[in-house]
Order: sequence, then C-alpha cells, then structure tokens
Amino acid sequence: MRKLALGQMNRFVSLEPKVLKGNKPNAVHDMRVASRRLQQLLDLLYPAPPKEIRRLRRRIKSCRRALSEVRNCDAQLKRAQKSLASKRRSSRETWEAIGKYLAERRSETFGKALRKLGKLNLAVAYVSLKQRLEGNGAPRAEDGEDGTRSQLLPSSRECASESFHGRFRAALGKVWQAYEAQAGKSRRDADTSALHGVRIAAKRVRYLVEVIREFDVAGSAEVLTWLRKLQQHLGDWHDLEVLEQMLLEMVARPKFLRNHLDIAIRVEKLVLRNRTAKKRYVEKYFRMTLDSAESRYLKEWVGDLLSARSPAARAARDPADDRT
Repeated sequence: MRKLALGQMNRFVSLEPKVLKGNKPNAVHDMRVASRRLQQLLDLLYPAPPKEIRRLRRRIKSCRRALSEVRNCDAQLKRAQKSLASKRRSSRETWEAIGKYLAERRSETFGKALRKLGKLNLAVAYVSLKQRLEGNGAPRAEDGEDGTRSQLLPSSRECASESFHGRFRAALGKVWQAYEAQAGKSRRDADTSALHGVRIAAKRVRYLVEVIREFDVAGSAEVLTWLRKLQQHLGDWHDLEVLEQMLLEMVARPKFLRNHLDIAIRVEKLVLRNRTAKKRYVEKYFRMTLDSAESRYLKEWVGDLLSARSPAARAARDPADDRT
C-alpha cells in the first residue's frame, strides 16, 4: 500500500511542471485524476489521519479545485475546435466566437490557478510524505483528527490480515452508501444537483475499486470496467452542463449582446439543442443504472465484499451472462 501511495505521489508531483507550462490540457486532467487516486490511498492508509496528513489532503484537494475551471475550459475548447472543423460557415462564425471567449476565459482562469498552486508548495508536501512513507522502522502513531491515536502504516504482513481487509470493507461501505443515496435521489428528481452528486459518488467508488483491484480481489476488474463507463457517461453529461453555463454567461455580457446580437441568437439556439442532448444522456444514465446486468453485478459484488463472502464464483462469469 505504501508503494502504491508513493507511486501516485510521484506521478502527482511530476505533472506539476507540465501543468505550469500552460499548454498541456492532458496534464491538467491527469493531475486532477492523480490527486483523487492519491487521496484515496491516503484515506486507506490513515483512517484517523494525523495533522500532517490532514494538511496534505487539504493541499491535494485545493490543487484539484484550483485546476477545475481550467479543465472545464480545456474540455469546451476541444469541443469548439472539433465543431470548427466540421460546421458550415454560419455555424463556424458562432463557434469561432465561442472559441475566442473560451480561450480568454481559460487564460484568465489559468492565471488564477497558477497563483493558487504557488501557495500550496507541493514540493514540500511531497518530501514530507516521502519521508513518512519511506522512513526507517515503523512510523509512530500520532493524534488523529478525532483525538484518537492514528493507526500505524500497515506492513506487508498486516496488509494480508483481517484487520486491514476491514479497512477496505469500511471504506467501501462508506462510498457505496453515498453512491446508493445519490442514485436514489436522482431517481426521485433527476435535476442537475442530483446527477452531479451521483457523478462524484461514482468517482469515489471507482477510485476505491482501483485500489482493491491492485490486491487481486476477484471480480474487481469487471466492476471497474463498468464504473469507468458510467463515469465517462456522467462526465460527458457534465461537460454539456458546463457548456450551457458558459454559453449563457457569454451572451449575458452587455457589450457582446449589443455588438453581436446575431451570434447571441445562434448561441441561444445552440443552448436549446444542448438541452435536448442532455436529456438523452439522462435517459441513458437511467438505463445503465436502474436494472442493467452490469449494475446488478456491481451491487452483488459490493454486497459480497461487505459481508466478507468471496465473490470468486460471481467473478467467474461475465456480467453479460445475466442478460440471457
């Protein structure tokens, strides 16, 4: 587990120079993903985190938030560039205006993100965590967030113990309960906030399952494949939500509306088409999660792990077999 955490911390910090160059959209995305994976590993290693780890987690989370708007701009700029390559002249004029607005917004947002990243001093956090994880001998217990003594980092022998497996079950139970609650909420009212909640909850389940897979837990690979599909689908829906918000903010500027009324009208029509596309994404989301073979498999797999039964027999079959 320590090896996994060190590897993820190395990746997280190694992406910072690429992000700082300003012209590497993939690096921005990858650093945000690495931050989530690292945070998940730290949560497993330190169920009751000491002060130093709590401080590191806050830095990791702040980094991800600082880059959130930059990533949103990158995703929409990619969409604009793709549209410019295939649209007719009238549409090109609209997308050129959108692309210009997004580029200006990205530049401004990136400047703010740089200032925030500079204050986080990730290099110091990296050295501190590396020393803690690579330190000779067992690390000492420290006061955790709730006043209890934080658990020592598990050794390889402890990783195979029932107590360490209990950490996985406790973590899985927590994220699964949150996912089920958000999914249930979305079925009662599929508004933006509910679907966003499902998206975040599904991410947390996915990143925990990624760690579980590293320990060769039966069925985890199949579960992870479907979780990635679900996350990608909800991510695409979220990008349409972000696009709509950005377009509305674009045309709401008095100067733009006054000087480019014709483009503003076309942008508003684009927003209406965008809402139709979002509706289709929501419909597919319900098909994926309500009673699909994959969603049933996921639920049963989680249930087996939480009850400490071996899911090996369930993993031996393809989830697609449930359709027959």
